Amino acid sequence: MGFEAISSIMEHVRPHEVFTLGPFSITSTVVNTWIMMVILIAGLFVTTRTISFLPRGVQHILEMVMEFLYGLLEEAMGKEGRRYLPLVATLFIFILFLNLSWIIPGMKPPTMDISTTLAFGVTTIILVQFIGIKKRGLIGYIKHFFQPAPFLFPLNVIEELVKPVSLSLRLFGNMFGEEMVIAILFIMLPFLLPTPIMLLGVLMGFIQAFVFTLLTITYITNFIHGH
Repeated sequence: MGFEAISSIMEHVRPHEVFTLGPFSITSTVVNTWIMMVILIAGLFVTTRTISFLPRGVQHILEMVMEFLYGLLEEAMGKEGRRYLPLVATLFIFILFLNLSWIIPGMKPPTMDISTTLAFGVTTIILVQFIGIKKRGLIGYIKHFFQPAPFLFPLNVIEELVKPVSLSLRLFGNMFGEEMVIAILFIMLPFLLPTPIMLLGVLMGFIQAFVFTLLTITYITNFIHGH
């Protein structure tokens, strides 16, 4: 593959500046995230306006997603897991929509930008720390880092600091790699669109949103039930 082809691929997958707002550069990542937020909010508004006792259509799909996520929470934390459903459901649905935004022509998934995935990772872990403090109290939260043995305190602290990096790099790496493969196939086979690969991309979008959500549930469970 020549240099021009590689440049074309990188141009396709990397974010670009759309406009400036004073000293700030607003990239395609930010704009695409705003677009997906508007689509999500509008979709949820329309769905909740037509909500019915017997679910059907989009409402039925959403209820299936909620039941599935609640099942994961209940399995991990028991009935107490219900209170964390808004957090994990929001993460799953938002990340899923961002992952699958490439379906819209000309749109680059914001999760292909490390700044987006890092923001998800840092925000999620900060929320997990607040959950730990609220559940255990400040003293209990600090004691948590000395379990199961006091000498593991430094390692436990490092583990918490590494979690947002791990979450962000896992999501970014998989989404970036998937989009790179699709872009390469588009260049190599312009007249034979690799539909199976695109379907695989949809599946990967679901899997990466699920993995991020499942890891969040695991981190919350560690604070509630210990290591």
